[in-house]
Amino acid sequence: MELQLAHLHQHFDRLQQQYGCPELDSIYGAGCIDKPDLCLIFMNPTGRNIAADRQWRGLKAPWLGTKNSWKLFQGIGILSQQTLTEIQNKKPADWDEDFAERIYREIAACKAYVTNLGKCTQSDASPVSNTVFKQYLTLLEQEIDQIRPRTIITFGNQVSSLFLKQPVCVSQQRRTAIKKIINGRSYDVFPVFYPVGQGMRNLGTAIEDIRFIIEKRR
Repeated sequence: MELQLAHLHQHFDRLQQQYGCPELDSIYGAGCIDKPDLCLIFMNPTGRNIAADRQWRGLKAPWLGTKNSWKLFQGIGILSQQTLTEIQNKKPADWDEDFAERIYREIAACKAYVTNLGKCTQSDASPVSNTVFKQYLTLLEQEIDQIRPRTIITFGNQVSSLFLKQPVCVSQQRRTAIKKIINGRSYDVFPVFYPVGQGMRNLGTAIEDIRFIIEKRR
């Protein structure tokens, strides 16, 4: 089972040299690439992702080697409690390529796909400008057009506004779909509070909202 759209990687790698840390690799979307029920769009990767290291030979996918984001995935039902416990018990140095792939195969089996608006890995969590993110919009739309998800979740005001090309305030848009047309197809996009980093305080609310959306669309 393929987990990534490998033919897009060269385009992300070229942009990495322009907008990311040149000593780090791009991080690509991963999971179910054939009509997933759920596509989760985060912001951009940082050097905390162990797969950004040039020596990493496995899957270069979001959140590898980190801890908090996986609580969201378990909370919305695309990751088992057993796998979450394994993740929480691992230090970044304990991760290996097989473990990373096993996680994303589990996510793919749950019909979910995880990606970032920008694939430009930064050395730290410094803000990325709208100007940089806009360089990735066409590629993200190609990504969406090829996997054709049933439901799209965008995290935070910045990601949601850029992806939808209109001002979005998540607190005023909770659990409400906004239509986006890509290549003639209509997608339901649900903006949700950003649940990682400084947004960790929103984790519970994000889980509640996504679970509500999933249940409503069954």
